[in-house]
Amino acid sequence: MVVCGDDALAHRLAAELRAVYGEQITLVVPLSEATSRPPVVGRARAASVALRDRVNAAVARANGNGVPPAPEPPRGERVLEVPELTEAVFAEAGVERATALALVHDDDETNIRAALTARRLNPRIRLVLRLYNRRLGQHIEELLDQAAALATGDSTVSGLDASTTVLSDADTAAPALAATALAGTSKVVQTDGLLLRAVERPPPAPGEVADPGLATLALLSATSSDPAGADGSEGMGEQGPRLLPDAAAVASATGRGTVVLEQVSYAGPQLPGGRGGGVVPPFSSLFSRRLRWSLAGMVACVIALAVSLWLVTGIHPVRAFYLTLLDLFAIDDPAIGAPLGRQILQLLSGLVGLLMLPVLLAAVLEALGTFRTASALRKPPRGLGGHVVLLGLGKIGTRVLTRLRELDIPVVCVEADPEARGLAVARRLRVPVILGDVTQEGVLESAKIHRAHALLAVTSSDTTNLEAVLYARSVRSDLRVVLRLYDDDFATAVYRTLRAAHPGALTRSRSVSHLAAPAFAGAMMGRQILGAIPVERRVLLFAAMTVGGHPQLEGKTVAEAFRAGSWRVLALDTANRDASEDVRRSGLVWDLPDTYVLRGSDRVVLAATRRGLAELLGRRPRDRAAT
Repeated sequence: MVVCGDDALAHRLAAELRAVYGEQITLVVPLSEATSRPPVVGRARAASVALRDRVNAAVARANGNGVPPAPEPPRGERVLEVPELTEAVFAEAGVERATALALVHDDDETNIRAALTARRLNPRIRLVLRLYNRRLGQHIEELLDQAAALATGDSTVSGLDASTTVLSDADTAAPALAATALAGTSKVVQTDGLLLRAVERPPPAPGEVADPGLATLALLSATSSDPAGADGSEGMGEQGPRLLPDAAAVASATGRGTVVLEQVSYAGPQLPGGRGGGVVPPFSSLFSRRLRWSLAGMVACVIALAVSLWLVTGIHPVRAFYLTLLDLFAIDDPAIGAPLGRQILQLLSGLVGLLMLPVLLAAVLEALGTFRTASALRKPPRGLGGHVVLLGLGKIGTRVLTRLRELDIPVVCVEADPEARGLAVARRLRVPVILGDVTQEGVLESAKIHRAHALLAVTSSDTTNLEAVLYARSVRSDLRVVLRLYDDDFATAVYRTLRAAHPGALTRSRSVSHLAAPAFAGAMMGRQILGAIPVERRVLLFAAMTVGGHPQLEGKTVAEAFRAGSWRVLALDTANRDASEDVRRSGLVWDLPDTYVLRGSDRVVLAATRRGLAELLGRRPRDRAAT
């Protein structure tokens, strides 16, 4: 398999394929910074190379040799450093003989150009593209699948084992980051309208029976309910999180929270109604409440004067209303010689007309001001509290913002770049934004950090995220914080330090590449990966696959096919097929009976660990017992 990329995701994806699936990997990266054409090299790679060089130097000094040994790539991995992706580079990497190719550069255009070249060289190769533009990704996926079908003459190339898969690390990680910032909020995986909702539930009280929902996905660590608990480190021993437990394990686990599948339904990506969006503001926001009451009072006065004129003069009500308006705007003839009641009403109408002029002028000015500020960034309203402060509106921050607003959670954004791509989304969603450097004094205070529910730092700079969190903790020591950090070891170290310094506060550190790599790796295996849900610092994958060709599933009941800690069948896809009488429905069947026998033609949705999915795909990791 070939992986091409220029940041941490490429290296983590290669490590995932090598360690979990036991694949032979060719990693194609840009030239090092020492060359005449320095490319963009991921910080994770630079950090790992620097650490490796320091270790080699220390070993050389210990051996009395001043020259450190030459660095070697990990076993099972070949590294090519190239200035750009060309046909010659693909030929050297072996794309014509490769099973799968992942293009995970940070630039969409680079990935698309390379995918078109690779599809021409090898029509049957499985392509996995990283694209931020979701709509463009759908069109590119269809185009590349059609090209593969025409080149091979096989109409089944784009079947269940899709020849082209387009993923976004931002879309994969955003639900997890948004959910981590909110205690008890659902963790969501969404693909093409399919919504999987996993909820963390606290331990049941003594004597209570926990509701398993549709399925129990995991047992949380023994300290997960403690803000200073063990979440944040990889090794947590027997009390760590337990993925896909069986019924006996769930029953015997006392004092431990669970992650359950609470609700599964079809839902579109549209935001809930009634929120207001776009450039044109809703009518209720054009005028202030005081002005609306003033206008209502004026209308009531006009109606009262018209009714009074009708009763006094006995003329037709429509004519009475018309004359009242003429008197109101001082364009009627004076009521000289008219009855006294008519003269008094004309004077009152003129007085009301004078009073209405400043009200109408205020309404016009306020409406113009509302339209003028509708396209501008909003400021946090007075008295705002219980909101989430989101730092950074880049690729990841924009997706996280959209996810938080879909959950109807109030958000205040902080962004230093006035040209950031997420500002347009924040303006459309009418989300308050503070433009400024978060490391400067007063910026977080403007975002009402002292009354916030959580701080979510997802800028592209680890030091900026860390500095912002430390400053926020100095303002409010019990604030819930979530950091996006590139390097997972650094994230663990930061988490442990913050936990020790603030044991009463909830701290979480997340790496986007750590959350996204399992989904990309699963897609390279040729299965439809619906998404990934983090359980503390482990990852649970959701995949759709055909039962045929998998002896662990085919011919077995749902109960027999379940393997605790590895995989679990969650649903049966009955669309466009004939199901047996006991499960005959349309779409996805989630309450599948344990006695249902899985057939080779069945297509199922299952939850699996990374190693469990590797075993299902027939690729077992290497035996490391000796090491």
